Amino acid sequence: MKAADFLDKAARAAASARLLLNAGDVDGACNRAYYAMFDAARAALLASAGDASEARTHSGLIAAFGLRLVKPGHVRVDLGKALNRVFEIRQAADYTEQAVSRESADWAVDQADTFVTAMIQLVESSRSRG
Repeated sequence: MKAADFLDKAARAAASARLLLNAGDVDGACNRAYYAMFDAARAALLASAGDASEARTHSGLIAAFGLRLVKPGHVRVDLGKALNRVFEIRQAADYTEQAVSRESADWAVDQADTFVTAMIQLVESSRSRG
């Protein structure tokens, strides 16, 4: 898959997250919000280095995103932190009996929208440079 394909998936997942949240499905919204960010991060890694092989695992992708995009300053630190936090929220929503609050879900969905938009801009910027 190309970066653009991952960005399309990310945009669809972000839209689904918003729909699920509006329907009252907090856990489903958190899941889709995280996967929107996951796919957008994969797109950014592909566009910036032509490789997203670390994306075979969630922790690998998050670590590579931090090392290759956040640490060198290509992506804002707050976006890297949001990716980590939304991953944690999704873990709670999908794998624990712990209830995720509506407030946390609202935040996660908002972060997904912001993150996907930022990664679209990063990918477009890397295309125009390369």
